[in-house]
Amino acid sequence: MAVRTIMIIPEFKNADIIHQIREKFDPLSGLVPPHITLVFPFASEMSDAMLRSILERELEGIHSFPLCLQGNSKHEDRFGNYLFLDVKEGKEQLQKIHKLLYSSELHEFDLGYEYVPHMTVGKLESAERLADAYAEIQEMKDTFTTVGGSVYIERIGENEKSIIIMEKKLM
Repeated sequence: MAVRTIMIIPEFKNADIIHQIREKFDPLSGLVPPHITLVFPFASEMSDAMLRSILERELEGIHSFPLCLQGNSKHEDRFGNYLFLDVKEGKEQLQKIHKLLYSSELHEFDLGYEYVPHMTVGKLESAERLADAYAEIQEMKDTFTTVGGSVYIERIGENEKSIIIMEKKLM
């Protein structure tokens, strides 16, 4: 059974800053590019062709949009202790796409959480390490801007390696 994710992989001129933070705090930094998740990892027998069809249908008429990330937050849940880069512009469009995808045949994979668009830049072993990492990057005032122009389907391979299986360009 394939495990897949749907996400945006933004390209920033100053992405090296994000890469440095992720190398320090995110165990997946060398396996998955910096991204904003739209549909969280799900295991399914659904074919790649069916998933492609859902994406094509649900995103028809969706335009590319300005995207700006700035500031940090931390999040703790049953999956772990996370350090986030916050979305400042493009949040409404990301929420719209998230809702469209989860209102399709993918609804069975919706975990029911409120969707707060973000980029994960760290996953720490404990709440204490999360608090330390959060304190360490609080001084970061950088702004990351680009255009959200494509949505990707990722297959999660061996050892959590990201394998991009489709890109859907937005209008």
